[in-house]
Amino acid sequence: MLAGATVSAPIVALPTWLRRAVPGEQAVAAQGLEDIAIAAGAAIGALDAVVRRQERWAGAWGRRLALAAASITAKQAGRVEDDAALRDAVLLTRPGDDAGPAGRMYLGWCRLTARPTEDLLTEANLGAVLEEFGHARDDEAVGELVDELRKVGASAGTVGMLTGAFTAAERHGFGRVFGSWLADALLAQRLGWSHAVPLLGTNAAFGISPGRSRRTATAQASTNIVDEAGWAKALLGAQARAALRAIDLSAELGRRADRLLAVAPKLRAKAANTVIEKLLSDDAIVASENIAGMSDRGLRRLFDRLLELGAVRELSGRPTFRIYGL
Repeated sequence: MLAGATVSAPIVALPTWLRRAVPGEQAVAAQGLEDIAIAAGAAIGALDAVVRRQERWAGAWGRRLALAAASITAKQAGRVEDDAALRDAVLLTRPGDDAGPAGRMYLGWCRLTARPTEDLLTEANLGAVLEEFGHARDDEAVGELVDELRKVGASAGTVGMLTGAFTAAERHGFGRVFGSWLADALLAQRLGWSHAVPLLGTNAAFGISPGRSRRTATAQASTNIVDEAGWAKALLGAQARAALRAIDLSAELGRRADRLLAVAPKLRAKAANTVIEKLLSDDAIVASENIAGMSDRGLRRLFDRLLELGAVRELSGRPTFRIYGL
């Protein structure tokens, strides 16, 4: 039996009032900043409770949110890749080969969830993320950005932290997609999470058209600063909606993980425990995954058995090069 294969406690239940209090994108303008801030604080508080549980499936949860962020931001960059294409770009690319523009963007969002929070805003990590997001590496700009983010994270309130992340990204010509990444990283650091959760990157409203110049980006940042209240409300509303979606996804994946762990005692294949841990820690794995102690044929049989037991899903829809996940 898989060690510790127990059913988890119930996921945090969201009260009806909170779902009603979080405004939709079109309703933000009609509400006051204070009301939106209260709803956003409650939503983040509920999300914090999920994060701090550090569930065994937290890795799969983070990767699934990273995939959602990558799918949206890839479209904002003018690309056509959907979730399935993004999975293929990363999982079917040989180690050391280029995953392509969309695949690199997915890896950039995965980096947000995979690296310890304290390492996210270092010069080395930010330089790597910028390259994955398609920007030319500029060590001087990255160094200035790190200093600016350190001040934003240390002195600003929650609203100032969010707006400061976007303003810093756009001031250096890196755009709102990178601003979303920075804001999520700053939030995780402020709340003391071990790993960040992609939130603002999953909101289509914060994209920019591809190819915008640094001058245009700076002008847009200035416009945002002028309309501070409207921009703050939009950010807080988007963050609150994203938090609720993340909590809902955690509940869904928690149920699927419980099912997977419940059938673990029925598995007789060698290295089955390793496969289960991989499924709990990632968005998906390929049927040809190199797993010590298990042949390709044995792995395919194991996945067939897990499908039969309703413990995993086949995510590609193909008869070959199949991909499995919770």
